[in-house]
Amino acid sequence: MQNIYDTRQKIKTIFLLISVILVGGFLYVSNKLVHDLSIEERNKMEIWADATRAVASEDVNMDMGLILKIIQSNTSIPVIIADESDVIKQTLNIKVPQDNPDKFLEKKLQDFKKGSNIIEIYLDKNTKQYLYYDDSILLKRLSYYPHVQLGVMILFVLIAYLALMSSKKAEQNKVWVGLSKETAHQLGTPISSLMAWMDLLELNGVDKGLLADMGKDIKRLSIIAERFSKIGSKPEMDFVYVNEVLTNATEYMRRRVSNKVKITTHVPEEAVGAMMCLPLVEWVIENLCKNAIDAMDGQGSIDIYLKIDAQKCYIDVKDTGKGISRKHFKTVFNPGYTTKKRGWGLGLTLVKRIVEEYHDGKIYVKESEINKGTTFRIELKRA
Repeated sequence: MQNIYDTRQKIKTIFLLISVILVGGFLYVSNKLVHDLSIEERNKMEIWADATRAVASEDVNMDMGLILKIIQSNTSIPVIIADESDVIKQTLNIKVPQDNPDKFLEKKLQDFKKGSNIIEIYLDKNTKQYLYYDDSILLKRLSYYPHVQLGVMILFVLIAYLALMSSKKAEQNKVWVGLSKETAHQLGTPISSLMAWMDLLELNGVDKGLLADMGKDIKRLSIIAERFSKIGSKPEMDFVYVNEVLTNATEYMRRRVSNKVKITTHVPEEAVGAMMCLPLVEWVIENLCKNAIDAMDGQGSIDIYLKIDAQKCYIDVKDTGKGISRKHFKTVFNPGYTTKKRGWGLGLTLVKRIVEEYHDGKIYVKESEINKGTTFRIELKRA
């Protein structure tokens, strides 16, 4: 099975997986750094608590200069020291407002107690105080930084992706337009030549039955050229009856397939009108029928239903073919997707473009079951 889209999807999946691994690794390293700094701050607080205990003990053998230097070295970690009754004895690196300072400190103490940053200070056997502290501003900023950077990275990737997709779509549109116009132009010359040959053959008395058959083929080529000429620019819309469109398109296909394929059209008696480009919509129905015939290996049945409600008409093309796995319900419309050994995989892409971009409708796989068949649904606005 040739599936260009699957190959592209694998490359995208690998790229996404590598990106996730890199981002995950970055977050792991950053969080590990924050964790290590948090442990380092706790070690500092324990030393600070020991220094505070030493000051309270008033031991003459202590180097008070060193102890005071340790105490004064904390310039960034918010600290509250309270006794067993929650009476605040000392605060450090906390900006206290002038209005209701006691109430503010009580609330701050309760906030600190909810965390795990608590160190017990034994002043003697019967007296104990508690040192509560919060992460320093530096540690808080560092803990937020990986997430902020991750958000910036995601935003950058999203913008780059949208810009790339926009550029890619514009490029695809140019390719579609150029290819379609060139195809229509290339068909024009041999069609004109064939029409001239028909006139010459008629003057030479060639059988009119043969000329009539040739005329049908030339008319068919003219229709194909007209279809390609309309791709790439917004085609003109005309009011048509969808019932007739489906009947004519399926009748054309019915005459050109073997008797092993049964094509049946189910349309309501009520005439259903819609604004559409007739040559392009006929092309859509023919493409869906051809895909269905390929999926059935040239043997089975195709049922085409027309259903309506107050605002829309629904065209269902149901076959008895191989079916489509659910994971491919959307990818079947991507360029390059094909299950055939030969082919560009552009048929359903073209169908989607005609239905959704030119007729403001929708086309999707309504239902499918492996080895039982598939139903494609087209939604169009009623006129």
